[in-house]
Amino acid sequence: MTVNEVLPIVLYILGAILLVALIVLTIKLIITMDKIEKVVDNITVKVKSLDGVFEVASLVSNKVTFVTDKVVDIISMIIDKIFNKRKDDKNE
Repeated sequence: MTVNEVLPIVLYILGAILLVALIVLTIKLIITMDKIEKVVDNITVKVKSLDGVFEVASLVSNKVTFVTDKVVDIISMIIDKIFNKRKDDKNE
């Protein structure tokens, strides 16, 4: 047997082995992608359930901010009235 006869046979065998290895890797990749899809779906469901909690927290935060703004406005208005009365008393 010469090199011209042996080399193509070796290349065909290596090509077949490579093809089988690629098929096995592709099947494993498909299985892994299915597992990843299940995990992503699970995470999506959990995040959607947390959206309600964050919405409630945001609503409470907005209400607290509104109340504190009103309290600060009232306090500043009272202080402003006190100082304006003192200025009016001094001017008279």
